[in-house]
Amino acid sequence: MVRILVIEDEERVGTLIRRGLEEQDYEVTLAREGNAGLKLALTGEFELVITDIILPGIDGLAISRQIRDALPEMPILMLTALGTTDDKVEGFDAGADDYLVKPFDLRELLVRIRALLKRHTVAQPQAAAQLLYADLQLDLRTKTVTRGGKEISLTPKEFRLLEYLMQNRERVISRAEIAENVWDTHYDTGTNFIDVYINYLRKKIDKEYSLKLIHTKTGMGFIFKAG
Repeated sequence: MVRILVIEDEERVGTLIRRGLEEQDYEVTLAREGNAGLKLALTGEFELVITDIILPGIDGLAISRQIRDALPEMPILMLTALGTTDDKVEGFDAGADDYLVKPFDLRELLVRIRALLKRHTVAQPQAAAQLLYADLQLDLRTKTVTRGGKEISLTPKEFRLLEYLMQNRERVISRAEIAENVWDTHYDTGTNFIDVYINYLRKKIDKEYSLKLIHTKTGMGFIFKAG
């Protein structure tokens, strides 16, 4: 049975989530305070963590960062009323794998959970340890990126986005495809968090170099290629 930790201080919401997940045969532990939730999460006894952001004690962003440091492969889903693009970017930067805004449909929550569990449990084919393109190098073992021999510091989501772009070099990639493969979610046309992350990457890997690698295809998406 898949074990899920839910960190949610609103009793009604927490009870609703637990009841809905248990009906789908998940084993659910509910924590109503941030510090208690973090302590449970760090035991490593769960396959997925769902956390609110605004919590008594330590908040969900800090919880996510500490889980990501201690358990890099743990799927984390943020479930919160904070729904702006900036809020989502902050959540992803803190290490969340997915982000669902309240009020939510339980069916959508279940779809997000299944996608995260599938991504983290299905065996992936052996991939190359390094991705190389032009003078850019991405090392999947050490999680480091260098361009022209200079190391570039990326957040976990920036790293995953760059990895996907490099794996799909020289073809146009839509925002919907990026959302589904990097964030395991459907692209919400009402937010521009993907464009925000593309701009973050551009500033870090393109700005100081004459050879640009990330290009926008108006109305279609982005393409990773030299020139």
